Amino acid sequence: MVKLIHTLADHGDDVNCCAFSFSLLATCSLDKTVRLYSLSDFTELPHSPLKFHTYAVHCCCFSPSGHILASCSTDGTTVLWNTENGQTLAVMEQPSGSPVRVCQFSPDSTCLASGAADGTVVLWNAQSYKLYRCGSVKDGSLVACAFSPNGSFFVTGSSCGDLTVWDDKMRCLHSEKAHDLGITCCDFSSQPVSGFELKYKSMLSGHCAPVLACAFSHDGQMLVSGSVDKSVIVYDTNTENILHTLTQHTRYVTTCAFAPHTLLLATGSMDKTVNIWQFDLETLCQARSTEDHLKQFTEDWSEEDVSTWLCAQGLKDLVGIFKMNNIDGKELLNLTKESLAADLQIESLGLRSKVLRKIEELRTRVKSLSSEIPDEFICPITRELMKDPVIASVTTVIFSGRPIYRKNKSIICGARLLGFKSQMAILMKRKQWKIGSARRNVRVP
Repeated sequence: MVKLIHTLADHGDDVNCCAFSFSLLATCSLDKTVRLYSLSDFTELPHSPLKFHTYAVHCCCFSPSGHILASCSTDGTTVLWNTENGQTLAVMEQPSGSPVRVCQFSPDSTCLASGAADGTVVLWNAQSYKLYRCGSVKDGSLVACAFSPNGSFFVTGSSCGDLTVWDDKMRCLHSEKAHDLGITCCDFSSQPVSGFELKYKSMLSGHCAPVLACAFSHDGQMLVSGSVDKSVIVYDTNTENILHTLTQHTRYVTTCAFAPHTLLLATGSMDKTVNIWQFDLETLCQARSTEDHLKQFTEDWSEEDVSTWLCAQGLKDLVGIFKMNNIDGKELLNLTKESLAADLQIESLGLRSKVLRKIEELRTRVKSLSSEIPDEFICPITRELMKDPVIASVTTVIFSGRPIYRKNKSIICGARLLGFKSQMAILMKRKQWKIGSARRNVRVP
């Protein structure tokens, strides 16, 4: 379950961005202000709102320590604030004077990136507040920016749909057209990234209007997106399943952010409000369970996983034999009656039969998981797919020989294509980060 626990309605105009630190929530707006709230009770801090910008504030972000807040504005400046007292630490002017649309700290707090409407991107030294490097894209405004988890590179997205990857020296590593109608947001998963490879992986659907914002949870198990359709969708990032759809806002959802290490989500909108949502542990476990499901694919088991499985099946005495023969998940699934007797030298016929039965159960489960067929579609006796059509409800997409289990619990098995009411996509590959687009989807390169 996700519960709306608080609504902030202090801004006098559209909310453009919200960001969490470990103890604070920051919001910024077209009303030219930045506001700070305590996460303990969501009261506004005494030194809030922060006022300096002379035009709309487009983006705000905390340094990793949470002691510094950055904000950027149409006035062409990026301002650093002391979060403890609200004092201005530095005012950094974009070299071109162009409106600054996005700002982001590097994970080690050494740099701050700012992107502007004229396509320029600047890396600032976050300690000296001096310009470090500067670059630019060919077309469009820079409206999105995100650093990789280790800070070795960062990406920018433009209103023309170009996705550009930069290293920490501001050298362009790669650039391509990611969305033909423009990029509105991008974010990295917390999953480690080794080296650099830009490769399209999958696309999430669910919104019926342009996507304006997206953000990963701190552990990377959930992704949230906000849209012009006024809704917020929370996805499981491993299965791509929709966990929740939130429809509290009355206008476009422009921003969303997860709190670090807590079960809080903030969403901001053109309705001038910021909603604070709290996830229960069940939802968190539901998202994280996919990590465990991946382990259920026995081919990926290590030798230790096989040993753990043997113990769970009451076959602890065989652990030594399996380890001695380096039996991992893939080898386990390939074991036969002959190999158990000849290669592993298991003499007891009853013991060999028991091991084979357990392995056959694993093979069936792997087949079920890999085809995403819920267990209720498998015959409890033969463990085969039940083929006789069973209709429990309507409005379900069915392809020949493959059942689809819908959220309204509609079930049809083994039938021809009967029709459809909404688009569905099963996306199998894991991702590193996602980009919000004006094409009503979230794409995962």
